[in-house]
Amino acid sequence: MTNRQIRTIIIIGSGPAGLTAAIYSARANLAPLVIEGEPSSTSDQPGGQLMLTTDVENYPGFPEGVMGPELMAKFREQAQRFGAEMVTDRVTRVDLSGPPHGIWVGDPDAPEPTYRAWAIIVSTGAQSLMLGLEAEERLIGHGLSTCATCDGFFFRDQHIAVVGGGDSAMEEAIFLTRFASKVTVIHRRDELRASKIMQDRAFANERIEFLWNSAVTALCGEEKLTGAEVQNTVTGKSASLDVTGLFIAIGHRPNTDLFKGQLKRKKNGYLITDPDSSGTEVEGVFACGDVQDDFYRQAVTAAGSGCMAAIDAERWLESAGHS
Repeated sequence: MTNRQIRTIIIIGSGPAGLTAAIYSARANLAPLVIEGEPSSTSDQPGGQLMLTTDVENYPGFPEGVMGPELMAKFREQAQRFGAEMVTDRVTRVDLSGPPHGIWVGDPDAPEPTYRAWAIIVSTGAQSLMLGLEAEERLIGHGLSTCATCDGFFFRDQHIAVVGGGDSAMEEAIFLTRFASKVTVIHRRDELRASKIMQDRAFANERIEFLWNSAVTALCGEEKLTGAEVQNTVTGKSASLDVTGLFIAIGHRPNTDLFKGQLKRKKNGYLITDPDSSGTEVEGVFACGDVQDDFYRQAVTAAGSGCMAAIDAERWLESAGHS
């Protein structure tokens, strides 16, 4: 059913950024509507990427650590406590030619948007590119990871591997040598794509070894990772790699397809926001979290940017006479 009432603010996405924005905007009496995504989707899952993690030990306030889904449930509960309204569905189309701006949920070809709002906060996040292996979903958070900063501590004195050949992979590998006894970089070519300075740092690190012309073809283990099968891309020969941790570092893809042609994006697809602000070039539209952060990509920085977006939106609404 079409809702013709113009909402004050709508938040698209419900990871740490989106739910923090919801908490702040709800406390400012802006009655935010949060369209949190649908559980069956990998690109806009309610709760964001933390729903795919187990122990989170680097989020302030949880000295003993906290499960990712539990942390996001607390975010959601807090937002609802202050009056945020949740819609568990996915946005299929937007019209940012306002304000007010239009948002479609369900049929993208419907003649009228499902919702209209004076202000929009985009917090649709990003997703780590994966290898496409059958066991990935089962082992993510159980020896398989996409974030060395988040999970490296759990692999102290263990042999772990990093898949990738770019700057991110080298950064992950170098960081992981703080904990691991050995780090094996698995790359499908015979030379790295990383910048020369990152290559030099990785080559100079005695704890890093390289497995060239190789691709991971299977992950071993039922409840936790016990190893990986690797195939040589030149000879076709397969071998087993005895590792207890595998970090995939082949890139991230921001969830910005929905805004193509309406919001400016960097070459890598991330949304562009104004300097020292969450504002975009479109009046009344703000962006926060991993959808516009291609550098830090941490839950705590996402939450901080969600706070910024809510405050920026509140001030814009007041100046525009819509609060």
